[in-house]
Formats: sequence, structure tokens, C-alpha cells
Amino acid sequence: MVITITMTEQELFKLDTINKLIAGSITPNCAAEQLGLSARQVRRLKRMVVNGKTRDLAHKGRGKASNRKTPQVTIDEAAKLLKEKYPDFKPTFATEKLKMHDISLSKEKVRQLMTALGLWKPKKRKENGEHRTWRPRKERYGAMEQFDGSYHRWFEDRAEECCLLASIDDANGTITHAEFGASESVIEVAGFWKSYLLLKGKPISVYLDKYSTYKVNHKNAKDNHELMTQFQRMMKELDITLITAHSPEAKGRIERLFGTLQDRLVKELRLAGISTIKEANVFLKDSFIPAFNAQFGVVPVDGSDAHRTLSEAEKANLDAIFSVQEKRRVGNDFTVRFENQWLQLEKVQPCLVCRHDLVLLEKRLDGTLHMRLRDKYLVFKVLPERPPKDKERVTALVPKKERTPWVPPANHPWKKPFLISKSPG
Repeated sequence: MVITITMTEQELFKLDTINKLIAGSITPNCAAEQLGLSARQVRRLKRMVVNGKTRDLAHKGRGKASNRKTPQVTIDEAAKLLKEKYPDFKPTFATEKLKMHDISLSKEKVRQLMTALGLWKPKKRKENGEHRTWRPRKERYGAMEQFDGSYHRWFEDRAEECCLLASIDDANGTITHAEFGASESVIEVAGFWKSYLLLKGKPISVYLDKYSTYKVNHKNAKDNHELMTQFQRMMKELDITLITAHSPEAKGRIERLFGTLQDRLVKELRLAGISTIKEANVFLKDSFIPAFNAQFGVVPVDGSDAHRTLSEAEKANLDAIFSVQEKRRVGNDFTVRFENQWLQLEKVQPCLVCRHDLVLLEKRLDGTLHMRLRDKYLVFKVLPERPPKDKERVTALVPKKERTPWVPPANHPWKKPFLISKSPG
């Protein structure tokens, strides 16, 4: 009877080396070095081959069912549940639901089972052969800031969900600024970057996603490049370049930062007994960020700082830049309507104001409202209600004249007889 032994390349090499040792072509020490085994193990393998136990060199579990194999009854029960209750679930979610029925399968096993049942269609592998590489870091601190916001239960059950706005430097991987806020609105983002500029100066560029606060996502924006969000307008006035990422992986540094913060920062806030946004912002600035940067920061290629210092004109105009700006028309009664408010212009103004002029309204971060025309701030007051319309003033009542037909007088030429003169014959 012929016995067939299936062996791997490594096992065949082991057998060939032992046969050379038996033939005397190599020494025991040489065989041990080639196989990466001790001399004692080599002698044991040699005895096995000499005694005709060559098949023992192969793994003894080959061809046998695994001791950890899932029973077929469990697989059949899982398949039944998937078809009846979870046919449109994805494999990960279906795996979680099966645990509710005391069926513990791996996500990969559930994916294979759903594929066999026709409930899941695997994604095709990339066929274009595209190779992705890591983008090298910027060389200087301040050359690029990756920025984003993360909604999370930062205070766990001690407070409601809030948003953490944070920026991380691309060159050295440090948190340059972070603030807790209620949301990722334009007001919160403007306040974040106003504080950033006063602390650090102007970075060369900011890398962010396509959230509606940062970018106009309407289809018309592709053809009309003049469409800008309030945030784009702010950064343009400050000469800061905005770079839009087309995928989360493109700005992976800030994405990984939030993954780390959702683990570490949450626990640190719990240990410190912090449950309010105000206390958390102080904790970030004074304690957490310095310790985090000291532990995880890296040394950039160039040690210089690329941040640009704000000019005196920019500092003086910073409140106006970081404001929500809207254009409105001056009415015939010299009022302007904005957010259901009626603004009455005063008679004395720093510049000429005409009806139907286009004025610029600035709603600043402190809630105050300002109106500008030709770089001059106009004087106005807020009316308690909508002003009444001016009625036409009537100065006199004049009776309407009846029009009578005109009758020519008796001596009018039209009433004289016509005389026809005859020429002499």
C-alpha cells in the first residue's frame, strides 16, 4: 500500500536536511544552524527518519477538522435567522444581532455565510492597480493646520453631547488649538480661529473637509467660483489658503487625533471632575494640551515657524472679518430689514446714503450689529416694530370738470356759404 504524505515547503526542506545529515554530507551543528533548531531537536528528528517515521515530520493536525470548529447546528440556526430577520443587515451589524440569540460568530464568518446565502455582495477589489503612498509631512510648523470638529459625549452622562473643535499641525503633530463648543456652526468656528490667530498668528494653509460651514457644496458652485461661505470669505480676507479634502483618509492626522481624544480626553475629564464646557476649555489650555504635545509631538524637518504675524490693520479689523456678513437694500423710508428687525437710518451719516443703496450688515461674535457703506459705518437704531407706510398727502379737493361738446359760433367760417365762381365762357 502506497502512503501519500502531503508536506509544505518548509517540511520538505527539513526532511532534505535530515537526509543529508544521515548521509554524512553535513554535520549536526550545520543542520541545526540551517533549521534554526537546537542540537537536541535535530537528534530527535534524525531518530524519527531513521525509524521510518517520516510522516511525523508533517503537521499532525493536517486533514483533520479543527477542535474550534463551529458546530453545524449553530451555523444552520444563524443562517435561518439571517434569512428571516436580518436579510438587509450588513455583516458587522448582523454579527451584533446574532449575539442577542446567543450565537457568537466572527464578523468574517457571518460575511461568508451571508455571501453564500445571497444576502451580501462583496465589494470588488480594485482593478486599476492604483498605489497609495503616505503624503510627507510639511517641513515647517504653521505651514499647514488640519482642522475639524467632533461631536461626542465628551462628558459622558454628566452633560449633553457637544462639539470639540481642534487643529493639529502637520509638521510636528502637536495640537495647536482646541475649544469645546455647542456645535460646528460658523459662529463657533469663527470664534475658534479668531482666538487661534491672536495666539499663534496666521498659518499658511488650513486642511479641512467639505462640511457646509467650510465649503459651498451646491452644484452651481462648480461653475460659479464666486459663491463662498462666510468662513471662506474670512480666510480669503486674511490670505489663508483653504485646502478641501476629498476623503477622511486625506486628513487622517486630525481624524486619528479625535480617535485618541475620544479615549484619553474623556477619561481625563472624568478624573478631573469636569462637566462644563467652560471648565473643559481651561483644562485643555492649561493641562491637557501641553502634556499631550510633550508626549506625542515630533521634531519637524525645519525648526522655523511659518506663522505670519497679524498686521496692525488686521488686528483692528479682526472683529469685522470674523462676523457674519449680509447685504441689504435701503428702503424708500431709509429703513433696512434684517432677521425680522427694522433698522432706521439716522439723518446725519458719515457718507451720502441714497434710497436703494446696497449696504453691508455685520453680525459680530459678541452679538452686536453694524452697518457699512463705502467703508463707512452708518448710524441707525432698531425699531420696535415695522414702520407704517407713508400715505399720499392730499392738499386740496378739486371737483372733476365735465367735458361738453364744442359748438362753433354763428359767424364761424364753417357756417358761411361756399361761393363757387364761374370762369367767363
